Amino acid sequence: MWLAANNGDVGGGEVMLLRTAEAIRELGLPVGVVAPTGPDAVLATASDAGFVTAGLVARGRRQWMSALRAWDRSRTGLLWCHGLVPAVATAHHRYRLVHLHQMPQNPAQRSLVPLARRRALATVVPSTWMQTQIRHAEVLENWTDDIALTTPSPADVITIGYLGRLSTAKGVDVLAAAVAELERERPGRVRLLLAGDARFVSESERRVVESALAPIADLVQRPGWMAREDFFDRVDVVVVPSVSPEAFGLSAAETMAAGRPLVVTRTGALPEVVGEPTGLIVPPADPAALADTLRRLIDGVVPDGVVLRRQRWSRRHSPAAGKARVAALLGQIMDTPGHTPG
Repeated sequence: MWLAANNGDVGGGEVMLLRTAEAIRELGLPVGVVAPTGPDAVLATASDAGFVTAGLVARGRRQWMSALRAWDRSRTGLLWCHGLVPAVATAHHRYRLVHLHQMPQNPAQRSLVPLARRRALATVVPSTWMQTQIRHAEVLENWTDDIALTTPSPADVITIGYLGRLSTAKGVDVLAAAVAELERERPGRVRLLLAGDARFVSESERRVVESALAPIADLVQRPGWMAREDFFDRVDVVVVPSVSPEAFGLSAAETMAAGRPLVVTRTGALPEVVGEPTGLIVPPADPAALADTLRRLIDGVVPDGVVLRRQRWSRRHSPAAGKARVAALLGQIMDTPGHTPG
Protein backbone atom coordinates (compact mmCIF):
# COMPACT_ATOMS: atom_id res chain seq x y z
CA MET A 1 0.00 0.00 0.00
CA TRP A 2 1.49 3.33 -1.09
CA LEU A 3 0.66 6.80 0.23
CA ALA A 4 1.38 9.62 -2.24
CA ALA A 5 2.19 13.11 -1.00
CA ASN A 6 0.72 16.32 -2.35
CA ASN A 7 3.97 18.25 -1.81
CA GLY A 8 7.57 17.61 -0.84
CA ASP A 9 7.26 20.02 2.08
CA VAL A 10 5.41 18.98 5.23
CA GLY A 11 2.08 20.79 5.59
CA GLY A 12 -1.19 19.74 7.18
CA GLY A 13 -2.00 17.16 4.50
CA GLU A 14 1.46 15.64 4.74
CA VAL A 15 1.17 15.44 8.53
CA MET A 16 -1.99 13.40 8.05
CA LEU A 17 -0.29 11.22 5.42
CA LEU A 18 2.39 10.31 7.96
CA ARG A 19 -0.18 9.66 10.68
CA THR A 20 -2.16 7.48 8.27
CA ALA A 21 0.98 5.54 7.40
CA GLU A 22 1.59 4.93 11.10
CA ALA A 23 -1.99 3.73 11.59
CA ILE A 24 -1.67 1.32 8.65
CA ARG A 25 1.62 -0.02 9.97
CA GLU A 26 0.07 -0.60 13.39
CA LEU A 27 -2.65 -2.61 11.64
CA GLY A 28 0.10 -4.94 10.42
CA LEU A 29 -0.16 -3.98 6.74
CA PRO A 30 2.82 -3.17 4.50
CA VAL A 31 2.96 0.55 3.69
CA GLY A 32 5.27 2.91 1.81
CA VAL A 33 5.43 6.64 1.09
CA VAL A 34 6.03 8.08 -2.38
CA ALA A 35 7.04 11.74 -2.62
CA PRO A 36 9.21 14.11 -4.68
CA THR A 37 12.92 14.60 -4.01
CA GLY A 38 12.73 18.37 -4.23
CA PRO A 39 11.99 19.44 -1.58
CA ASP A 40 12.53 16.19 0.31
CA ALA A 41 11.04 16.95 3.75
CA VAL A 42 8.30 14.32 3.43
CA LEU A 43 10.77 11.69 2.27
CA ALA A 44 13.20 12.47 5.08
CA THR A 45 10.49 12.44 7.75
CA ALA A 46 9.01 9.19 6.45
CA SER A 47 12.43 7.55 6.26
CA ASP A 48 13.30 8.67 9.80
CA ALA A 49 10.05 7.07 10.96
CA GLY A 50 11.11 3.76 9.42
CA PHE A 51 8.81 3.67 6.39
CA VAL A 52 9.73 2.31 2.98
CA THR A 53 10.01 5.29 0.65
CA ALA A 54 10.05 5.92 -3.08
CA GLY A 55 11.66 9.24 -3.91
CA LEU A 56 10.81 10.39 -7.43
CA VAL A 57 13.21 12.91 -8.95
CA ALA A 58 11.12 16.04 -9.32
CA ARG A 59 11.26 19.69 -8.43
CA GLY A 60 8.05 21.64 -8.67
CA ARG A 61 4.48 20.54 -9.17
CA ARG A 62 4.61 19.81 -12.90
CA GLN A 63 7.63 17.50 -12.62
CA TRP A 64 6.17 15.78 -9.57
CA MET A 65 2.89 15.01 -11.33
CA SER A 66 4.67 13.69 -14.42
CA ALA A 67 7.05 11.51 -12.40
CA LEU A 68 4.24 10.13 -10.24
CA ARG A 69 2.07 9.25 -13.23
CA ALA A 70 4.95 7.38 -14.86
CA TRP A 71 5.79 5.54 -11.61
CA ASP A 72 2.15 4.63 -11.04
CA ARG A 73 1.82 2.76 -14.32
CA SER A 74 3.72 -0.17 -12.83
CA ARG A 75 2.41 0.16 -9.29
CA THR A 76 0.68 -2.77 -7.57
CA GLY A 77 -1.50 -2.52 -4.48
CA LEU A 78 -3.57 0.40 -3.27
CA LEU A 79 -2.44 4.00 -3.91
CA TRP A 80 -3.75 6.44 -1.29
CA CYS A 81 -3.53 9.90 -2.89
CA HIS A 82 -3.16 12.50 -0.13
CA GLY A 83 -4.26 15.62 -1.95
CA LEU A 84 -5.55 16.87 -5.28
CA VAL A 85 -2.12 16.86 -6.95
CA PRO A 86 -1.38 13.11 -6.77
CA ALA A 87 -5.06 12.33 -7.44
CA VAL A 88 -5.04 14.33 -10.68
CA ALA A 89 -1.63 12.94 -11.66
CA THR A 90 -2.94 9.37 -11.42
CA ALA A 91 -6.46 10.00 -12.77
CA HIS A 92 -8.03 6.98 -14.53
CA HIS A 93 -5.54 4.59 -12.90
CA ARG A 94 -7.10 1.77 -10.94
CA TYR A 95 -7.13 0.82 -7.27
CA ARG A 96 -6.77 4.33 -5.89
CA LEU A 97 -8.15 6.17 -2.88
CA VAL A 98 -8.49 9.96 -3.20
CA HIS A 99 -8.07 11.89 0.07
CA LEU A 100 -8.84 15.62 -0.16
CA HIS A 101 -7.54 17.40 2.94
CA GLN A 102 -8.82 20.85 2.00
CA MET A 103 -11.41 22.44 -0.22
CA PRO A 104 -10.26 23.36 -3.74
CA GLN A 105 -9.16 26.99 -3.50
CA ASN A 106 -10.19 28.37 -6.90
CA PRO A 107 -12.31 27.52 -9.98
CA ALA A 108 -9.38 25.79 -11.70
CA GLN A 109 -8.88 23.43 -8.76
CA ARG A 110 -12.61 22.80 -8.43
CA SER A 111 -12.79 21.82 -12.10
CA LEU A 112 -10.12 19.17 -11.53
CA VAL A 113 -11.97 17.32 -8.75
CA PRO A 114 -14.15 15.17 -11.06
CA LEU A 115 -11.04 14.19 -13.06
CA ALA A 116 -9.13 13.34 -9.87
CA ARG A 117 -11.92 11.03 -8.68
CA ARG A 118 -12.26 8.98 -11.89
CA ARG A 119 -11.90 5.24 -11.22
CA ALA A 120 -11.11 5.90 -7.56
CA LEU A 121 -12.48 3.35 -5.11
CA ALA A 122 -13.54 6.16 -2.78
CA THR A 123 -13.04 9.83 -2.06
CA VAL A 124 -12.22 10.70 1.53
CA VAL A 125 -12.65 14.07 3.29
CA PRO A 126 -11.90 15.06 6.92
CA SER A 127 -15.27 16.37 8.08
CA THR A 128 -19.00 16.14 7.54
CA TRP A 129 -18.93 19.85 6.61
CA MET A 130 -16.58 19.09 3.72
CA GLN A 131 -18.74 16.12 2.79
CA THR A 132 -21.54 18.60 2.08
CA GLN A 133 -19.21 20.28 -0.43
CA ILE A 134 -17.81 17.10 -2.06
CA ARG A 135 -20.72 14.85 -3.00
CA HIS A 136 -20.58 11.11 -2.28
CA ALA A 137 -17.36 11.39 -0.26
CA GLU A 138 -16.55 9.28 2.80
CA VAL A 139 -15.68 11.04 6.07
CA LEU A 140 -12.38 10.15 7.74
CA GLU A 141 -11.92 12.65 10.56
CA ASN A 142 -8.37 13.78 11.27
CA TRP A 143 -6.60 12.89 14.48
CA THR A 144 -3.59 14.25 16.35
CA ASP A 145 -0.77 12.94 18.45
CA ASP A 146 -1.31 12.95 22.18
CA ILE A 147 0.14 15.96 23.98
CA ALA A 148 1.10 15.75 27.64
CA LEU A 149 -1.27 17.78 29.77
CA THR A 150 0.31 20.54 31.82
CA THR A 151 -1.29 23.22 33.96
CA PRO A 152 -0.31 26.82 33.16
CA SER A 153 1.12 28.76 36.05
CA PRO A 154 -1.06 31.65 37.21
CA ALA A 155 0.20 34.88 35.68
CA ASP A 156 -0.76 38.53 35.56
CA VAL A 157 -0.02 38.56 31.83
CA ILE A 158 -2.13 36.26 29.65
CA THR A 159 -0.47 34.77 26.57
CA ILE A 160 -2.85 34.23 23.65
CA GLY A 161 -1.53 31.66 21.19
CA TYR A 162 -1.96 31.12 17.47
CA LEU A 163 -0.49 28.19 15.52
CA GLY A 164 -0.57 28.14 11.73
CA ARG A 165 -0.01 30.11 8.56
CA LEU A 166 0.15 33.87 8.98
CA SER A 167 -2.55 34.85 6.50
CA THR A 168 -5.81 36.77 6.26
CA ALA A 169 -7.62 33.53 5.34
CA LYS A 170 -6.57 32.22 8.75
CA GLY A 171 -7.76 35.47 10.38
CA VAL A 172 -4.43 36.60 11.82
CA ASP A 173 -5.29 40.24 11.07
CA VAL A 174 -8.60 39.80 12.93
CA LEU A 175 -6.77 38.31 15.91
CA ALA A 176 -4.33 41.23 15.90
CA ALA A 177 -7.23 43.70 16.01
CA ALA A 178 -8.83 41.81 18.92
CA VAL A 179 -5.56 41.83 20.87
CA ALA A 180 -5.20 45.55 20.19
CA GLU A 181 -8.67 46.12 21.67
CA LEU A 182 -7.80 44.09 24.78
CA GLU A 183 -4.58 46.07 25.18
CA ARG A 184 -6.47 49.37 25.05
CA GLU A 185 -8.82 48.15 27.77
CA ARG A 186 -6.19 46.45 29.93
CA PRO A 187 -2.72 47.75 29.17
CA GLY A 188 0.04 45.26 29.80
CA ARG A 189 -2.29 42.31 30.51
CA VAL A 190 -2.04 40.34 27.25
CA ARG A 191 0.64 39.00 24.92
CA LEU A 192 0.33 37.25 21.55
CA LEU A 193 2.44 34.24 20.55
CA LEU A 194 2.32 33.67 16.78
CA ALA A 195 3.79 30.27 15.94
CA GLY A 196 4.04 29.75 12.19
CA ASP A 197 5.10 31.63 9.10
CA ALA A 198 3.80 33.02 5.82
CA ARG A 199 4.78 30.07 3.64
CA PHE A 200 2.26 29.56 0.79
CA VAL A 201 0.76 33.01 1.56
CA SER A 202 0.36 35.64 -1.18
CA GLU A 203 2.23 38.93 -0.96
CA SER A 204 -1.01 40.91 -0.70
CA GLU A 205 -2.15 38.83 2.30
CA ARG A 206 1.25 39.25 3.94
CA ARG A 207 0.99 43.02 3.68
CA VAL A 208 -2.46 43.05 5.32
CA VAL A 209 -1.25 40.83 8.17
CA GLU A 210 1.90 42.87 8.77
CA SER A 211 -0.12 46.10 8.78
CA ALA A 212 -2.50 44.66 11.39
CA LEU A 213 0.38 43.46 13.58
CA ALA A 214 2.36 46.69 13.44
CA PRO A 215 0.35 48.56 16.16
CA ILE A 216 0.88 45.69 18.64
CA ALA A 217 4.43 44.77 17.65
CA ASP A 218 5.65 45.17 21.25
CA LEU A 219 3.11 42.56 22.41
CA VAL A 220 3.88 39.91 19.78
CA GLN A 221 6.38 37.06 19.88
CA ARG A 222 7.07 35.42 16.50
CA PRO A 223 9.28 32.36 16.93
CA GLY A 224 8.28 30.77 13.61
CA TRP A 225 7.29 27.11 13.61
CA MET A 226 7.95 25.51 16.96
CA ALA A 227 7.42 22.18 18.65
CA ARG A 228 3.79 21.86 19.66
CA GLU A 229 4.66 20.90 23.23
CA ASP A 230 6.72 24.08 23.58
CA PHE A 231 3.92 26.14 22.10
CA PHE A 232 1.27 24.81 24.47
CA ASP A 233 3.60 25.19 27.46
CA ARG A 234 3.84 28.92 26.71
CA VAL A 235 0.19 29.83 26.08
CA ASP A 236 -2.83 30.33 28.34
CA VAL A 237 -5.48 30.27 25.62
CA VAL A 238 -5.43 29.37 21.90
CA VAL A 239 -7.40 31.09 19.15
CA VAL A 240 -8.24 29.62 15.72
CA PRO A 241 -9.65 32.78 14.07
CA SER A 242 -10.12 31.46 10.53
CA VAL A 243 -12.14 33.55 8.09
CA SER A 244 -12.12 31.10 5.18
CA PRO A 245 -13.90 27.78 5.84
CA GLU A 246 -11.69 25.13 7.42
CA ALA A 247 -11.96 21.59 6.09
CA PHE A 248 -11.04 20.39 9.59
CA GLY A 249 -8.78 22.47 11.85
CA LEU A 250 -5.82 20.46 13.14
CA SER A 251 -4.63 23.18 15.50
CA ALA A 252 -8.04 23.16 17.21
CA ALA A 253 -7.85 19.39 17.75
CA GLU A 254 -4.28 19.70 19.02
CA THR A 255 -5.39 22.33 21.52
CA MET A 256 -8.13 19.99 22.72
CA ALA A 257 -5.50 17.29 23.25
CA ALA A 258 -3.22 19.71 25.10
CA GLY A 259 -5.97 20.82 27.47
CA ARG A 260 -5.82 24.53 26.77
CA PRO A 261 -8.79 26.89 26.56
CA LEU A 262 -9.79 27.34 22.93
CA VAL A 263 -11.73 29.91 20.91
CA VAL A 264 -12.65 29.18 17.27
CA THR A 265 -14.71 30.89 14.61
CA ARG A 266 -17.98 29.58 13.22
CA THR A 267 -16.64 28.65 9.82
CA GLY A 268 -16.33 25.37 7.97
CA ALA A 269 -15.72 22.33 10.18
CA LEU A 270 -14.40 24.16 13.27
CA PRO A 271 -17.70 23.99 15.24
CA GLU A 272 -17.93 20.31 14.31
CA VAL A 273 -14.43 19.60 15.62
CA VAL A 274 -14.75 21.37 18.98
CA GLY A 275 -18.40 20.46 19.55
CA GLU A 276 -21.18 22.99 19.91
CA PRO A 277 -21.94 22.36 23.61
CA THR A 278 -18.33 22.71 24.74
CA GLY A 279 -16.95 25.12 22.18
CA LEU A 280 -16.27 28.83 22.53
CA ILE A 281 -17.35 29.85 19.03
CA VAL A 282 -17.39 33.40 17.62
CA PRO A 283 -18.40 34.84 14.25
CA PRO A 284 -15.55 35.03 11.71
CA ALA A 285 -13.97 38.40 10.82
CA ASP A 286 -15.37 40.04 13.97
CA PRO A 287 -12.55 41.42 16.17
CA ALA A 288 -14.99 42.88 18.72
CA ALA A 289 -16.74 39.54 19.27
CA LEU A 290 -13.41 37.76 19.57
CA ALA A 291 -12.08 40.32 22.05
CA ASP A 292 -15.27 40.07 24.11
CA THR A 293 -15.08 36.26 24.30
CA LEU A 294 -11.40 36.37 25.25
CA ARG A 295 -12.16 38.97 27.91
CA ARG A 296 -14.94 36.87 29.43
CA LEU A 297 -12.77 33.74 29.28
CA ILE A 298 -9.88 35.48 31.02
CA ASP A 299 -12.23 36.85 33.68
CA GLY A 300 -13.79 33.44 34.30
CA VAL A 301 -17.23 34.61 33.19
CA VAL A 302 -17.51 31.66 30.77
CA PRO A 303 -16.16 28.13 31.50
CA ASP A 304 -13.05 27.12 29.60
CA GLY A 305 -14.49 23.67 28.72
CA VAL A 306 -11.02 22.10 28.83
CA VAL A 307 -12.06 18.80 30.43
CA LEU A 308 -15.01 18.19 28.11
CA ARG A 309 -12.97 19.01 25.01
CA ARG A 310 -10.15 16.71 26.12
CA GLN A 311 -12.73 13.93 26.48
CA ARG A 312 -14.10 14.73 23.04
CA TRP A 313 -10.57 14.60 21.60
CA SER A 314 -10.00 11.18 23.19
CA ARG A 315 -13.21 9.81 21.63
CA ARG A 316 -12.87 11.33 18.18
CA HIS A 317 -9.42 12.73 17.42
CA SER A 318 -6.91 10.59 19.32
CA PRO A 319 -4.49 8.14 17.61
CA ALA A 320 -6.66 5.21 18.76
CA ALA A 321 -9.75 6.79 17.20
CA GLY A 322 -7.85 7.48 13.98
CA LYS A 323 -6.49 3.95 13.73
CA ALA A 324 -9.99 2.52 14.20
CA ARG A 325 -11.38 4.71 11.42
CA VAL A 326 -8.54 3.80 9.03
CA ALA A 327 -9.17 0.11 9.74
CA ALA A 328 -12.88 0.53 9.08
CA LEU A 329 -12.29 2.40 5.82
CA LEU A 330 -9.79 -0.14 4.50
CA GLY A 331 -12.08 -2.99 5.52
CA GLN A 332 -14.95 -1.35 3.66
CA ILE A 333 -12.85 -0.92 0.51
CA MET A 334 -11.32 -4.38 0.54
CA ASP A 335 -14.68 -6.05 1.17
CA THR A 336 -16.30 -4.36 -1.84
CA PRO A 337 -16.83 -6.90 -4.65
CA GLY A 338 -14.51 -6.36 -7.60
CA HIS A 339 -12.01 -4.25 -5.70
CA THR A 340 -8.86 -6.31 -5.64
CA PRO A 341 -5.24 -5.13 -5.67
CA GLY A 342 -3.35 -5.20 -8.94
